[in-house]
Amino acid sequence: MVVVEGATLATFVTGTITMFIIGFLLNIVGLGVFCWALFALVTHALPFFVGMTVGIYSFQAGGGPFGAIVVGFVTAGFTLVVGQYAFSVARSPIVRLVNGLLFAVPAAYAGYDVTLALAQFGIPQEWWREAFAVVSAIIVGGTAWARLSMQTDHALRPVAALSPMHPPSGVTTTGG
Repeated sequence: MVVVEGATLATFVTGTITMFIIGFLLNIVGLGVFCWALFALVTHALPFFVGMTVGIYSFQAGGGPFGAIVVGFVTAGFTLVVGQYAFSVARSPIVRLVNGLLFAVPAAYAGYDVTLALAQFGIPQEWWREAFAVVSAIIVGGTAWARLSMQTDHALRPVAALSPMHPPSGVTTTGG
């Protein structure tokens, strides 16, 4: 047996091709997770914006960092819940349209901006970047609208009043 100083053992894991394949697959997974997180967060653009605005105002008014964070989270949650409740109980299609647009338009704008910024890394033609950004804005705005409309509670809508049970016509009861 001969031992050579400074020699490295070539294993399957340290091969150039293997590391390239592992790196490529991890990059695809990482990019997918990043895009999923952005897509999920962009659909809640309005509550995020309201929470950030109120949190920053609270910090500037002297609430401190912890108080500003708490106030921002509470305000964002309140905005989301009130918006969903208002969408679910509204009977007028105009009110539902306005409420849905309040959530969908900021989400579409944020989706457009994020896609345009990410497209600048890999797409050289400006018109392709704009096309991807517009398609993304439509998809993200539609998803925000769908998420808002799917979370409606139909139990809150008034239903026909229940009346006392009456026997079918032609049937007599034992008292009269």
